[in-house]
Amino acid sequence: MKIYVPFLVLPLCLAVAACGSTDKDGFGGYGEMSEESLSGGYEDTSYLMAAAPKYHIGSAYKIEEMNCFPMEDMNYNQTGIAGIIPNDLNGTKTTNGEIFNSNQLVATSKVLPLPSIARVTNLENGNSVVLRVNNRGPFVNSRIMDVSSAAAKKLGMTGQAKVQIQIMAAESTAVKNATLGLSGASSEPESTYQPVATGGNGPYTVQVAAFYSEDNANMLAQRISNMGNVRIVNEGGMFKVRILGLDAPAARRTIDNLRQTEAMSPGLLKDGRWVNADSI
Repeated sequence: MKIYVPFLVLPLCLAVAACGSTDKDGFGGYGEMSEESLSGGYEDTSYLMAAAPKYHIGSAYKIEEMNCFPMEDMNYNQTGIAGIIPNDLNGTKTTNGEIFNSNQLVATSKVLPLPSIARVTNLENGNSVVLRVNNRGPFVNSRIMDVSSAAAKKLGMTGQAKVQIQIMAAESTAVKNATLGLSGASSEPESTYQPVATGGNGPYTVQVAAFYSEDNANMLAQRISNMGNVRIVNEGGMFKVRILGLDAPAARRTIDNLRQTEAMSPGLLKDGRWVNADSI
């Protein structure tokens, strides 16, 4: 007598195996990531939490008369317009040294750390996806993010759409630690800043970072208080940590110190106007 095995058994076993593999792949500590990694089938999403060639924040820059301030803000939560990255950019290098793949869940951002992990929600239909931000852009005023075609498909986007972008703090810290070769839950190093001698009336201002969270700005300002005349400026809806009144040599030492100790890319103002941080 022939025995027929129901065809549903094999897919069920595969599903169980896939669920069991999540912890092994490193997603077990991130409940949302585990859920997201299975939501689109049995696709490989291990790249989301992989170490990058480099960790990049970058200096302040301007797009069509709009100032952009890259930052490490683990409270980032913004709404705006997102577009879709053209597929013909496949194989090009991203700002942090990765290779763009339109089949991966990746995106660009004007300000978020590279790489970081963000949840993006299409406010027009409620679709949501977790993706890896690994490139600067879009370089137009009208959009705050561009997503890969794979991410656009999950978001139900066929063109531009209004989205909410929320950084995932634990996952973003973990991928930063992996990239920098750090261990432990916290990526905050002990302060190694050295005091910068200055008369306090120089024409240069170093912008250390900009935050949407005042608490984050206060914590950073306290940690670097020995570097000079540290002030928090509330401007454009952001809290900007700045060191005021530096002469050219002191500004140069401050910038180098920040780059070396925290992988930051501070901005530079002279008499209140943005200048190239490497111009002095």
